[in-house]
Amino acid sequence: MTFKDKVYLMGILNITPDSFSKDGLMREKDILLKAEKIIREEADIIDIGGESSRPGAKPVPLEEEIKRVIPILKEIKKRSNIKISVDTRKAQVAEMALAEGADIINDISALKDKKMLKTLKENPKAFIVIMHMQGEPEYMQDNPSYKDARKEVYAFLEKKIKYLVSSGIKKEKIILDPGIGFGKRYEDNLILIKHLKDFKALKCPILIGASRKSFIGKALNLPVEERLEGTLAVLVLSIVNGANILRAHDIKESKRAIKMTEEILKA
Repeated sequence: MTFKDKVYLMGILNITPDSFSKDGLMREKDILLKAEKIIREEADIIDIGGESSRPGAKPVPLEEEIKRVIPILKEIKKRSNIKISVDTRKAQVAEMALAEGADIINDISALKDKKMLKTLKENPKAFIVIMHMQGEPEYMQDNPSYKDARKEVYAFLEKKIKYLVSSGIKKEKIILDPGIGFGKRYEDNLILIKHLKDFKALKCPILIGASRKSFIGKALNLPVEERLEGTLAVLVLSIVNGANILRAHDIKESKRAIKMTEEILKA
């Protein structure tokens, strides 16, 4: 994977009881049915998460996150060759996931766990998503503050790239996520999407995860279950502005929107 040949669709598989989008699942049968649906609807990647990162969410103990994520990862690997991303901040979870065949570690904390770097260096084929987040999920939306969100997020990601590369991680393995909805004000999310092309100067693939998020709800005055159209609008504009990977809940609809957008762009 280079993430430059097409736009990749990352399907969300939440193994949590408290997902903000109300799509979290805890029974193995239901989780695997959801995974099969994501695969059937032709996502390119499944992103497995065992710890909710919604505003106000409290951390999940290591043992519980391992118990949620690793058995499901193993089952998906038995059934499909789809690429697997694991959404975790914990190096030990990442290490176990990579040992079981995960391809991507999606770290919303951008390596706050100091052992994560060692895990990545021991798994040089793995991709790492580094995301910008102001604060922690438990309190990140209490009072986010920026002078210029675009410049501050850019500077953070640029610094992280330099740190990883100087520490021995190949740049082609780094994916950037500006962190839509993670310690951002309403207007910050809009500005980051509008000016996403600025981040192309960092020369890494860009991931956008905006599916069903609260800024869409605020713009349209709609509850989480009615934010599909708003999500697709953000998805399309993200592609036009240079996104390489889109993280989404609604796979069939997102896949169609991606295909139509790509057809127009290559005409």
